Amino acid sequence: MSTRPIQFWYRGQIHKVDHVPPTRTVLQHLREDRHCTGSKEGCAEGDCGACTVVLGEQVDGELRLRAVNSCIQFLPTLDGKALFTVEDVGTPAHMHPVQQAMVECHGSQCGFCTPGFVMSLWAMYQTASTCPGREAVTDAISGNLCRCTGYRPILDAAKMAYELPRKVLDGAPVLAALTRLALLPPLHYQAHGHHFFAPRRLSELLLIRAEHPDARLLAGSTDVGLWVTKQLRELGDVIYLGQIAELKRIETAENGLEIGAGVALADAFAALIQQDPQWLELARRFASVPVRNASTLGGNIVNGSPIGDSMPALMVLGARLVLWGGDYRRELPLEAFYLGYQQNALEPGEILEKICVPEPPAQGRLFRTWKVSRRYEQDISAVCGAFMLHVDRDGVIRDARIAFGGMAATPKRAPNAEMALIGQRWTAQTARAAADALTEDYQPLSDLRASADYRMTVAANLLQRFWLETGTGTGLTRIGQIHEVSA
Repeated sequence: MSTRPIQFWYRGQIHKVDHVPPTRTVLQHLREDRHCTGSKEGCAEGDCGACTVVLGEQVDGELRLRAVNSCIQFLPTLDGKALFTVEDVGTPAHMHPVQQAMVECHGSQCGFCTPGFVMSLWAMYQTASTCPGREAVTDAISGNLCRCTGYRPILDAAKMAYELPRKVLDGAPVLAALTRLALLPPLHYQAHGHHFFAPRRLSELLLIRAEHPDARLLAGSTDVGLWVTKQLRELGDVIYLGQIAELKRIETAENGLEIGAGVALADAFAALIQQDPQWLELARRFASVPVRNASTLGGNIVNGSPIGDSMPALMVLGARLVLWGGDYRRELPLEAFYLGYQQNALEPGEILEKICVPEPPAQGRLFRTWKVSRRYEQDISAVCGAFMLHVDRDGVIRDARIAFGGMAATPKRAPNAEMALIGQRWTAQTARAAADALTEDYQPLSDLRASADYRMTVAANLLQRFWLETGTGTGLTRIGQIHEVSA
């Protein structure tokens, strides 16, 4: 596999980049190599949004634009894509409506965060022909932190941008460039003694892994990127999974939903919400739009963090993992995947290929999932809980699944609480008994986010909330029957 430069569309032409380290970030390249300093570095970990840029990809013949954090995206991941920065949006003499609205609504003071806000709003503006409403705008800027202006003028600017004369991107030349880039061979980039591979098929991945068995697998870079920017780690050779077509499919199968491990979280959540709207609250609170645009569902699962928020809900829904080993595939339940803290059941040479989520039954299933954290948006969970019951027509629980993140070394089900529910009627007394049984399932740790007592109390109260929302004849007067949460 011969080497070639990184190639991407930027500012009206295809750019080639060579001789820079494979882990050089997009932000570093913009500011230090191209001296385009509109994008700012605030946190270098994808939290503040000052570095936000927009990536363009060809999807089903259309140009798809998505905001991402350039501070944790490695430059080779741009190969075959289009890059838009705040310098592309407008000029002082000819501002884009988003920029003009920010001026008119006084949406900027110090201005450090403004380029990131502009790019998040520009991505929304390009994909939504009318202003999508305050809640959707709030979601679009969820990854952008304002330190001095306050968000009300920025939300006002989003609305005003749509009231000004419309100015949308002409995507035709960009699509033409992306079509040319797609004809290039898969990327094999080599610089500073390290290789960066971006195979496009699983068969290509198999050959590369055979030749480079110690190479680091990279998906969305929303976690691994921090290893470089914060921990200053050397990754060695890297195999990027973000170009493999088989890993980016979402299919409706006979038994449910099949989500490729390389599907972006934004797309995975959209499919899960369509299958069951109860996913919506968790999806909105899972990191930010730029993080969800870059990260993958498979990466979240394989990462194995005890506070990975997608896993509890997938566990209670009976999700199964398909593991690919080159010449074979095997399946196992998600809860069997974790062997210990950030340890999983992947054998050498295996990867996670897809996640299979069963189709919900026509009736009788109750499902909820909630995240508890100090901030509503862009925060790591103290506890994430998920609950699923199958209740028959007589009100008897025939199956129960409860899982939590943040309560153990891995995301974990609660077998004792489940047994306290199965065969019982779904009543406040049954919910109380299940909450009491949680103490037999978990011995949570205390850390900076929460004490062990707080976590146990929150877990019990989430189960109580589940009863309040799904039990018959319930009401808000029942709050606090099990435990009270102290702040």
